[in-house]
Amino acid sequence: MKKNLVILTGAGVSAESGVSTFRDSDGLWEQHRVEDVASIEGWYRNPALVLDFYNARREQLPTVKPNAAHCAIAELELDWNVTVVTQNVDNLHERAGSTRIIHLHGELTKVRPENCFNDSDGYSEEKVFDIGYESIHIGDKAPNGAQLRPHIVWFGEAVPKIGQAIDAVEAADVLLIVGTSLQVYPAAGLYAYAKAVTPIYIIDPADVPLKDGRLTHIKEVATKGMETFKNILKSK
Repeated sequence: MKKNLVILTGAGVSAESGVSTFRDSDGLWEQHRVEDVASIEGWYRNPALVLDFYNARREQLPTVKPNAAHCAIAELELDWNVTVVTQNVDNLHERAGSTRIIHLHGELTKVRPENCFNDSDGYSEEKVFDIGYESIHIGDKAPNGAQLRPHIVWFGEAVPKIGQAIDAVEAADVLLIVGTSLQVYPAAGLYAYAKAVTPIYIIDPADVPLKDGRLTHIKEVATKGMETFKNILKSK
């Protein structure tokens, strides 16, 4: 019987494919303030700007490809019961072949009505539409008559799938964290739900803020670190 491997991924995994990271050192994302394009307040202030921003991100997506880290994660399904819990909104894990993915922060290729934000006020998967790489604009309406918005969890919004992610981490026999700085909550606190006996590995070329006796730090970029991690698994 395969053991459970849970992999928490962030922007560092997709960055090596050429995907723009959510926030860089000067606090801008493609020359926009995060507050303007990735918050519910930004949507209320200027929805056209937000739509244009995500249309551009969506248009970029088919021009990038999964990298060796995405592929290595998918290949682990041969020997493990893998669940990918990702903070990324791209579809590179899917395109690499991973089959069980929890998108904490939504998906760039999907949209939903603007009046459906989370479980408490009517959000449900049945109201989410896959548009692929198409653009949406002001005036594009959902069947319920509401303006369509990106299916993205913005700052200031609840994270509907955090419960699924917690369940996965609690059941993990091994937990891997790769490509995330663990600075955005609630995702940053997920590792704390792992069992006391669960080994935790983190792949990050920089120093990490975690102080945990279960932790092994692989100080490499995602593509190289995944090869190191796979070799560690083989040696056990």
